[in-house]
Amino acid sequence: MPIVASTDAVLPPLPLWRALDHETWLRRLLILLLCLWMLVVMVLPIFELLSMSFQDASGRFVGLANFILYFSTPALSNSLTNSLFVAAATTATSVGLGFGFAYALTRTCLPAKGIFKGLAMMPLFAPTLLNGIALVYLFGRKGLITKGFFGAIPGIDIHLYGTVGIIIAEVLYTFPQAMLILSIALSLTDARLYEAAASLGAGRMRIFFTVTLPNIKYGLLSAVFVCFILSFTDFGAPKVVGGNTHILATDIYKQVIGQQNFVMGAVVSVVLLIPTAAAFLVDRIVQRRQTATIAARSVPLVPVPSRLRDGIFFGYCSLIAVAIVGFYLVALYASLVKVWPYDLTLGGWHYHFTGTGGGGYRAFFNSLRMSAWSAVCGTALTFASAYLIEKSTGMRLLRQAAYLLSMLPLALPGLVIGLAYIFFFNAPGWSVGGVSVPNPFNWVYGTMVILVMSNIVHFYTVGFLTATTALKQLDREFESVSAAMGVPFYRTFARVTVPICLPAILEIGMYYFVNAMATVSAVIFLYSADIPLASVAVANMDDAGDIAPACAMSMLIVAANLAVRIFYSLVTRGLRQRSQAWTAAA
Repeated sequence: MPIVASTDAVLPPLPLWRALDHETWLRRLLILLLCLWMLVVMVLPIFELLSMSFQDASGRFVGLANFILYFSTPALSNSLTNSLFVAAATTATSVGLGFGFAYALTRTCLPAKGIFKGLAMMPLFAPTLLNGIALVYLFGRKGLITKGFFGAIPGIDIHLYGTVGIIIAEVLYTFPQAMLILSIALSLTDARLYEAAASLGAGRMRIFFTVTLPNIKYGLLSAVFVCFILSFTDFGAPKVVGGNTHILATDIYKQVIGQQNFVMGAVVSVVLLIPTAAAFLVDRIVQRRQTATIAARSVPLVPVPSRLRDGIFFGYCSLIAVAIVGFYLVALYASLVKVWPYDLTLGGWHYHFTGTGGGGYRAFFNSLRMSAWSAVCGTALTFASAYLIEKSTGMRLLRQAAYLLSMLPLALPGLVIGLAYIFFFNAPGWSVGGVSVPNPFNWVYGTMVILVMSNIVHFYTVGFLTATTALKQLDREFESVSAAMGVPFYRTFARVTVPICLPAILEIGMYYFVNAMATVSAVIFLYSADIPLASVAVANMDDAGDIAPACAMSMLIVAANLAVRIFYSLVTRGLRQRSQAWTAAA
């Protein structure tokens, strides 16, 4: 009689080592896919841009001839000197003002610190084009201050158009970045160092130079490099108030859009990329040398009230806050005035966007859609990638490669990304060894996909570092216990990691949304007539002389970003409490 296997028999469980082996290979595959994705959306387009800079208009290799032509043409090569000067002046001013503001927030008993910090962050929610437009209404030829507030007081002419105007606009743009970085650096201080210095008889100035500055040197250097890169590569403000002062960012736009000279546009992009990449590398080297300044037994520094000091810093912060708020109130006022400065009747005429180019409300809603997709897709990709790199074990070389690729976007200016995407994704194919190879990614050009992709790459590194910081705060015991119990890592990720890190995840999403709404440099080369965008509409209306409608569109962008920021604050207030309680319970 044949033996028939019972259908009720229970198969033995899969051995733990085989399950773990399966998960290891899955992690390797996912990290490899991440590297391949970064290769397609970043490395290959930049390589295509570099290749284009060594070719002529017909595609023949010409070596350094294009660069020789660039540096032998004074009208072009002077742009590099101007850009370096503007970036240096902006960095010195922004870091100086930001240090004073951050010191007031962290080292004094300043009242209403939350309000002051919120007001200082307002420039983060506006396109840099608006900074230039507001300056025109204040210091332009018919500006409020230039004309002396309608003749009530003597006017002041600062000769806005040119280097002065660019530096003022860039300081407004980079000041919040410097303030945030330095606030974090100043808040991480051990009070025992100050007590020891005071007990040795050191005065306030000596303590400042021997204790305060050495403790924040890495944060200070980071603020310097961030402000330099941002001001060196910004396109929006110089386009509005640059006048006859040429800088690299506007030269790229003029070469590509104005003259259709893509080869020289690629050359200028490479020239723009080199100082940015150098600053990025120096910053990375400095950060790797940083050591922990806060020990387990550190005592937080609690500011002691001082009427004179607190009063001085209150006045200092009030002046900066009033200046920032004044910029955007003037912009709001200008968007409501019928005909500046002749008919000051207030109304919503310019918000109708009739008779102007740019796309009107269709552009605004396209930007909302693009920003939402950038926030959702970018946050999911960024956090999952950070989790795979941070929480995986082994695979050292593969993880290091993925980490390096994740850090590189920080060194890429938005204009360089946009132009590189034109060369790579718009190409119908390539010739490899005499064989024509079609471009499998050509279909994304001119679609919403390439706009979202460019935003994700442009802002990827900051979100990645935020996610990595949040993940480092989680004990590795979560993964160890899950692995010992045979729970797949993706289940641990979904049920444990994501709920705990939800505030950080929402912060990454907000960062993507706000920056995607305000950016113009990364998308100005990639938008199509079918998909107009709000920030690009501002640039186009400014070109056409429709300054008031451009101001109105900018205010819509600011309103959308502020609404998202307020919503984020309301949601995360409760989530942080729940996350902390969940962590304690876990």
